[in-house]
Amino acid sequence: MTAQTGDKLEGAPLIAPSSTDHPLYDQIVAACRSVYDPEIPVNIFDLGLIYTIAIDPENHVDIAMTLTAPGCPVAGEMPGWVAEVVEPLPGVRSVDVQITWEPPWGMDMMTDEARLELGFM
Repeated sequence: MTAQTGDKLEGAPLIAPSSTDHPLYDQIVAACRSVYDPEIPVNIFDLGLIYTIAIDPENHVDIAMTLTAPGCPVAGEMPGWVAEVVEPLPGVRSVDVQITWEPPWGMDMMTDEARLELGFM
C-alpha cells in the first residue's frame, strides 16, 4: 500500500514526465530555448524552468513551467512568451502553458551549460 501525502502519492515523481518520444518534442524544446528570463542570460529550458512538455496524439501541447521566484516581475507574461514560440510550429494544434510552484525551482534544475554560463561551474 502506498502512503499519501496531501494529494500526492509518496514516491510519485514531483514533475510529470514529458513526451520525449513524440516527433514534435525536439522542435518544442528548441522553441523553448529561444525564450529568456530578462534578468538571467540563459534560456528558460536550460534554466530548468520547463518542467513538463506533454503532447497528446492530436498534437495538443501542455507545458508545465515554473519561475525562479514567485515574485518574478514577468510571471504574468512568460507563459504567453512560451505559447507564442510553440504554437506556430508545424503540426502543433494548440498550446496550454501553466505555471506551477511544485516543486519549487532550484539551481540544481539547471543544465550544466546554464551553470557554466552563469559561472557556477
